[in-house]
Amino acid sequence: MEEQIHKTRILSGSRNKLPQFGSQVLHDGSIRFSLWAPTANDVQLCLYGKNNDKSFVKMDRGADSWYFITTEKAGIGDAYSFYIDKHLLVPDPASRMQLEDVHGPSVVVNPEIFNQPSGWKGRPWKDAVIYELHVGTFTEEGTFDAIIHKLDYLRDLGVTAIELMPIADFPGKYNWGYDGVLWYAPDRTYGKPTDLRRLIEEAHSRDLMVFLDVVYNHFGPDGNYLYCYAKDFFNEKHHTPWGGAINFDGKNSEFVRRFVVENALYWIEDYGFDGLRFDAVHEIYDDSPHHILTEISEAIERGPGRERHVHLILENDDNRARYIATNKQKKTGFYTAQWNDDIHHALHVIATGEDAGYYSDYTSKGSGKSAIGHLARCLAQGFAYQGERSIHRDGRKRGEPSAHLPPTSFIAFTQNHDQIGNRAFGERISDLCKQRVLDALNALLLLSLQVPMLFQGQEWNSKSPFNFFCDLSEDLKQSITDGRRNEFAKFPEFQDERRRKLIPDPCTFRTFEKSKLIWLELHVCMESFNQFSSMLRIRQEEIVPLLDCAAEASILRANEDGTVVLTWDFPDAKLSLIANLSNRPKTIDDELKIHLATSKIIYATPRKVMEPNVEQLPPWSVIWCKANVK
Repeated sequence: MEEQIHKTRILSGSRNKLPQFGSQVLHDGSIRFSLWAPTANDVQLCLYGKNNDKSFVKMDRGADSWYFITTEKAGIGDAYSFYIDKHLLVPDPASRMQLEDVHGPSVVVNPEIFNQPSGWKGRPWKDAVIYELHVGTFTEEGTFDAIIHKLDYLRDLGVTAIELMPIADFPGKYNWGYDGVLWYAPDRTYGKPTDLRRLIEEAHSRDLMVFLDVVYNHFGPDGNYLYCYAKDFFNEKHHTPWGGAINFDGKNSEFVRRFVVENALYWIEDYGFDGLRFDAVHEIYDDSPHHILTEISEAIERGPGRERHVHLILENDDNRARYIATNKQKKTGFYTAQWNDDIHHALHVIATGEDAGYYSDYTSKGSGKSAIGHLARCLAQGFAYQGERSIHRDGRKRGEPSAHLPPTSFIAFTQNHDQIGNRAFGERISDLCKQRVLDALNALLLLSLQVPMLFQGQEWNSKSPFNFFCDLSEDLKQSITDGRRNEFAKFPEFQDERRRKLIPDPCTFRTFEKSKLIWLELHVCMESFNQFSSMLRIRQEEIVPLLDCAAEASILRANEDGTVVLTWDFPDAKLSLIANLSNRPKTIDDELKIHLATSKIIYATPRKVMEPNVEQLPPWSVIWCKANVK
């Protein structure tokens, strides 16, 4: 079988003993197989021969419902499964690689290739400019190897980190990644483990960080066999959109917690990822005294975090600031930053006027505060919702105070996979706005004190949609298709069933194919690319040096007519934002004239606002200026 990965390795650092989950190659070349199966009565190891012949070996049941066997009958690259109660073959839940798909055999993989010496220490968080991408649609080939050929392009753009959407093995040939069921195995449609490791090494050689999106709130509906032999992996006391929650606080939860902590360490230690983005942690339920998120962060800080920069990112719809470290706190147990949905939603409402669904919370009609007011609060304090009631959430309070956190605690964006893919037709904001509006949004995004994130193709206004797509089993496809279309039935434009049928079917290959980037577009959109690149150079020169120091933010104006004026006072400098986010020009009054006369404009759009004696702020104008403080 191919170079399915090599000899033995003793795990060190934070994992100072061989993990019990999965298969391990021992010093003498024998293989140790382990399975935690508390609700199984009998487990056998199934080994596959050259002609797919099967041989079965009974596994011993040890303490705490662990089944073990050490054998010389298997070797590196061999395929295996577990035979549960003499009627069901299942893959290893900690499989490092699958022979084909999630329902088939796992492959014995040894991580010696990950033990190569490297001088890479990562990059400090203040440098971060993140580029989110989906491996399957970022390139025509849709592989780890194909991304390598785009790394020079991303570096030249000014990106400092790429964030891969989830790659844990999912059913079928295409998926967003949030239906993963084998959390340790990179999906084979993207390449082998060696390919992923090579991608990370090549990125590091270009001074690029690589982050991975991980999903610890649920398993996908197709290929999850844990219910058949380890029902304690789930806790029905807590309910999520996908059913019973992952069990972090019930009976036998110590084994589930270890499985997850080991997984987080595995991606960082074995593959060399520079950080993780944790999907929808508001759907992770843990009533124990020591929350699983804290345990993961502590384990990483004690391990790989001692020797290099490791950054941990949350997606948390509840706006819980408690998990984010302040400048004064030690890093252990805390997270680096959180996706800031609030700033996206406020900008989207300002740019498009849309006010349905969660966007209603960012309008005067829904919240009593204008979208401009929400935007200003985001820029100055992080979250827009810091304990206020959300109309969209039936009046529930949402969020915690965040003004004490540094601006780099928040990741800002105007596009991401959710905000595009959860629209009926996967439209990007560039499909919804005029160019001058986009220019203003980009200037706000790329030069703010928060960490900017781009979504693949955003830098050239890609015309490719990013649709929702998945390739689940036949018995699930119709319900997925119907469910996707019925999601939009409450919107006026989709109350007609014929209109809903125009929504792309997520289960077809065509929907997936249409979501691929068309790189030929870049050659006719270089002006947009150059604008992004220029702003990111200015960011590194003018903004990043400020980020080591705390700043006092002040909202001077946040008028419903679109006028925004904010300042950030640093010990040695003052950064100012002056913007007109409306379709009408605004007079530059005496106060603003004095402000502009005493500062250096570091960026402005449109360019004519930098001309002498300008009396008006044109529609959709943004000015960033900086003054030294003696």
